Amino acid sequence: MPEVLVLYYSRHGACAELARAVARGVDEVPGMAARLRTVPAVRAATDPGVDPAVPAEGPPYASRADLAECAGLVMGSPTRFGNMAAPLKYFLDGTAPEWLSGALAGKPAGVFTSTASMHGGQESTLLTMMLPLLHHGMLLVGIPFSEPLLSTTRGGGTPYGASHVAGSRGEIPVGDDERTLARALGRRVAGFAQRLGGG
Repeated sequence: MPEVLVLYYSRHGACAELARAVARGVDEVPGMAARLRTVPAVRAATDPGVDPAVPAEGPPYASRADLAECAGLVMGSPTRFGNMAAPLKYFLDGTAPEWLSGALAGKPAGVFTSTASMHGGQESTLLTMMLPLLHHGMLLVGIPFSEPLLSTTRGGGTPYGASHVAGSRGEIPVGDDERTLARALGRRVAGFAQRLGGG
């Protein structure tokens, strides 16, 4: 069965919850399945600790094979100064072989994020996350305003991708509207992947 890779980094859990909602949306498209993957934290060379090869909990760490095998990609990260977090960027920086071979070219992709505040860089993070996907030749999928919640949500949600407002201490849980929009994004990417031949 063709799979859409839902690839994310999450530090406090909000992006992980959005990722699960995206995956649920993917799974709602007949004949499509979600493949949930995360990336390890990045450590400085001077840090004596080593991240384990396998995460203690949650989905497995992503490999470059996951990219080659996917029919589509939905990528998520918390905001770091209006951009994606370093662990996800570090993973993407290692995908030059996939760029050279065109492994992702022509596949649909979407993005999602979580920020501390409504003005904490949601939209710039989503837009900057799109740049490496464009370099890979992916076809970007957003959330259209035909999704009614996009016009009424008081939390996250943008036409560029799903999002969440977590609060300065991460105290705001992912809301129903945000979860519904994340599912819609998953359905859209999976639907386009299916129409494009499913991988």
